Formats: sequence, structure tokens, C-alpha cells
Amino acid sequence: MSSLPTLSHLDDAGQVRMVDVGAKADSDRVAIAYGRVRMNAHAYGLLTAPGQGKGEVLNTARVAAVLAAKRCAELIPLCHSLPLSFVGIDFGLLDDSHTVEVRATCRTQYKTGVEMEAMTACSVAALTIYDMCKAADKGIVIEQIRLEYKAGGKSGEWRNN
Repeated sequence: MSSLPTLSHLDDAGQVRMVDVGAKADSDRVAIAYGRVRMNAHAYGLLTAPGQGKGEVLNTARVAAVLAAKRCAELIPLCHSLPLSFVGIDFGLLDDSHTVEVRATCRTQYKTGVEMEAMTACSVAALTIYDMCKAADKGIVIEQIRLEYKAGGKSGEWRNN
């Protein structure tokens, strides 16, 4: 009978701790996070209009996401600093729902996973889109940010179905 997982950042006494990964071997790891930025038709029209800001907005969000992934350990107190080998940000435009899909992929060869880096990159990309479009829509919704896929390490491959 297997036991239920515990919270790895709490010790047996319930105190906060950083997980010790010193004895773990480096392995190839990847994580993909997903999120959506939904806005009104006017803001989406401005974002996607030919010759308008789509390129600038999405490129700014992409750069912000890469920077966020690289600084994840400075933002999330118990994250380890990781040597990232890749951070990629992809966007999808869903015209029927006035939505921008954000997908962040992070890779490393290290002792611990890159889920937090991918989630942070996705979140900051979405926040950057919000920041650059909020003048046209104060009601923009950032939603469904979640881990979509991870591979590597002891727990192996996992998909959010």
C-alpha cells in the first residue's frame, strides 16, 4: 500500500524547509505551463490588428517571461536556482473568445525540476499582456494557469489531462 504524498517543503515538525537536493543526480528535465488571457473584443482587436501592437505586446511578454523564469528563485522563497538550458514562450490567438493562449517551456539538466520556472514564465507573460492591454480593457481575465507537462527526475513523466 503506498502512502499519500506529503508537502516536501515542510519537515516532520511542520516547519518550512528548503528541500535538500544535494545527493540527487543531475538529469534532463522539462516542464510546460499553460495559461490564458481573455479580454473584450475591442482590446483583442487592437492587439491583433495588422500593423498594431500584437508583435510588440507578445514579444515584450516573451522577453518578460524569459527573465521571470531566470529569476524564479528570487521570487519563490524555497525554489532552487537552476541552470536553465532553454526557456520558450509560445502564443496562440483564439479569435472567437478574444483570448491569447500562453505556453511556457523550460528545460534544464539539474537535480530538481523546472515546473516553477515554467509556471512563473507563463504567469509573467500573461501579466505583461494584461499590463500592455489594460488601457483598452480593465476587465481582462488571466485564467487556467497550470502545469501541463513535466518529465525527468524520480517522478518521471506526468501530463495534466
